[in-house]
Amino acid sequence: MKIDLAARIIPLTALMLGACVSQSAYEQQGQQLRAARAQAAAEQSQIGTMQQERKFVVAGDMRFPEGGYQLSANGKQALNQYVLKLQSLQNAKVVVYGYTDNLSVGPALQRGGIANNIDLSSRRADNVVAYFRSNGVNPGILSAKGFGDTHPVASNDTPQGRAQNRRIEIVLEGPGA
Repeated sequence: MKIDLAARIIPLTALMLGACVSQSAYEQQGQQLRAARAQAAAEQSQIGTMQQERKFVVAGDMRFPEGGYQLSANGKQALNQYVLKLQSLQNAKVVVYGYTDNLSVGPALQRGGIANNIDLSSRRADNVVAYFRSNGVNPGILSAKGFGDTHPVASNDTPQGRAQNRRIEIVLEGPGA
């Protein structure tokens, strides 16, 4: 009778211990899954941040005066925050887009060879590219393009809106961006 009882208890005990191991393994897998989900969420957040950082907008009169294309001291200082980041890029393409408000260029600019807002915005973009080059950014990855008063980001009906439209955008493209 004792042997019969032992024969029944031992398999039952083994079954219970097996269940405990399975529960432990299940809990461990659950922890691994939660960790993987947390890592995926962190990576997704990092990807979102990187995508947002692929475009920098520098706007307003402190960068370019109304009707001007030369970088001011404040404009150069604002661009300095991007120099180190751009210096580290080797396989990317960095395009500087220039924009203006919708006011016509004045006679002084016309005498200087700037016929319209496309020319003015191109000069702004060119000057930013030249500034980056002079500060050690690889010239092979830089280009400039002017869009004039197309693509406004604010209404040109107010001085504040026009100031926002007098801007450059620095866009990082390609695999190294």
